[in-house]
Amino acid sequence: MRISGRLFIPPCAGATVPGVTNWTPTHGQDFDPVPYRPERMPVERSLRAAAELRARMAERRTVRMFSPDPVPTQVVLDAIAVASTAPSGAHQQPWTFVRVVDAEVRKAIRAAAEHEERISYGGRLGDEWLEALRPLGTDDVKPHLTDAPELVVVFQQRFYLEPDGSSRKHYYVDESVGIAVGMLLTALHLAGLAALTHTPSPMKFLGEVLGRPRNEKAFAVIPIGYPADDCVVPNLVRKTLDQVLVTI
Repeated sequence: MRISGRLFIPPCAGATVPGVTNWTPTHGQDFDPVPYRPERMPVERSLRAAAELRARMAERRTVRMFSPDPVPTQVVLDAIAVASTAPSGAHQQPWTFVRVVDAEVRKAIRAAAEHEERISYGGRLGDEWLEALRPLGTDDVKPHLTDAPELVVVFQQRFYLEPDGSSRKHYYVDESVGIAVGMLLTALHLAGLAALTHTPSPMKFLGEVLGRPRNEKAFAVIPIGYPADDCVVPNLVRKTLDQVLVTI
């Protein structure tokens, strides 16, 4: 692959990227500026890249019917690495991505999720929310949690947990993790994989099943895979640009 005319070789899993040091917590240190001089992309190439990206992303759909076929591990790892480049409040990067490939763990997650979903669809959601969901054709049965070969459960770190058990507040956690999830979905789609953002409510069981520490709160479950051969999606229409854009 070539980026800006230079050959780019993706790092293998666990590899150290040249020029990048391991992260350590930052808090109270002095501002330490370093130069940032990215190559400016020619306008023609920028227009072409933007148009191509817009066309590719217009093809993205949320998938609930997955093939059990395995997906390339490195693709998922690279997509998570892309998500980890998201901006975050005070650069505290308050996220943890738990990749679940064990079939028994995925079964446990599905059983717990469907228990909560039965309560929600049975009345906890309320009539207005159920009516909003009707065009999507969803119900309390969640086969994607076991059909998809992998799940990535995204946790938000509500605070930083020191090794000695003390804590320090994180800032703009919801916004930061939400941006990271959006970048993860984009990276997966551009790499040819399908995904779904599943948010059973409540999600406390995810931390318990996956043994996460007390500073982490589940944010979303993202099944990842290829669409099943008989996959269907709702017949939906996205808003046009002039319906979502205001220029002042």
